[in-house]
Amino acid sequence: MRETTAGSSRQAEFAARLLDVPAAREVITPDPRRSFRSIAHDYPTPVAGWHYHPELEIHLIRASTGAVIAGDYIGNFRPGQVTLMGPGLPHDWMSDLAPGEVVHNRDNAIQFNAEWLQACQQVIPELTELDALMESAARGLLFSGETASRAAEEITAVVNSTGPERIASMFKLLTLMNNAPASEAEPLAGQWFVAPTDRDGNAAVEAGVAYIFDNLDGEVRLATAAELAHMSESAFSRYFKKASGLTFSEMVRKLRIANACRLLDTTDRSISSVCAASGYNNVSNFNRQFVAETGSSPSQYRRLNATLKPALTPPEEGPGSLPSAAPPG
Repeated sequence: MRETTAGSSRQAEFAARLLDVPAAREVITPDPRRSFRSIAHDYPTPVAGWHYHPELEIHLIRASTGAVIAGDYIGNFRPGQVTLMGPGLPHDWMSDLAPGEVVHNRDNAIQFNAEWLQACQQVIPELTELDALMESAARGLLFSGETASRAAEEITAVVNSTGPERIASMFKLLTLMNNAPASEAEPLAGQWFVAPTDRDGNAAVEAGVAYIFDNLDGEVRLATAAELAHMSESAFSRYFKKASGLTFSEMVRKLRIANACRLLDTTDRSISSVCAASGYNNVSNFNRQFVAETGSSPSQYRRLNATLKPALTPPEEGPGSLPSAAPPG
């Protein structure tokens, strides 16, 4: 473990214990209406915890102080802290709170796939200049000085804007980070850091999610997913729930409804056709599941203005089984 700068706070002590705990695999549902995800949330919240995901994450602390952990790095945070976490890098922010205290609008986060940026580079070759930033992000980056101040403004712009303005702010933010002087972009995790893993849990989630994505329009069976993970059904279910925070059937529903939203947004296919393409063979059941997940029926959803469409509930907001994000006591 690298030398901590977090002093003797309970949060830092709790963070140190997390270094030996496998991080939860956060599954982020693609939003068919946006190239990347941007959120603001309070603390505590179910989405805050010791976790990792294949997406990169740009993160801004707006309120409170506490301890941050990224890989094997532990340090302090305060309002205005800006970080970039690379794919698969475990991370968490733990605020100093009194019992029962809630910090409103503590964080802004932007999550995006490296594959999305690579696809953009195919048609906008100037974006290949961002490759250096993507490589540096593997260890996590902590920005400071003028870079952090300007980045905080651009993160706010991304979170609060829509359409082409949102895309423009995102690329401006990435360019700013890419051009940061070395003195204002500190690597966090050790160069040879390897995260502790729950290999069985990770295997269950990775095999299960890949299987679901490959069969969104067809039959999805727990038994087949377990076989792909080389586990019994009971072991697969246990590890999948522990690592993802959701049961296998809950994950299937969320990913299928996200696919249905994408089809409703981007095609003129009939509701029955979208139903079948999302793996449902009964329109009534499809309608019930869609309403449960989005709050509106498929036909109502399609008629809504894009800015009024309900946000999909991300799978990672389900209950988890890892330690609480706040230290005990």
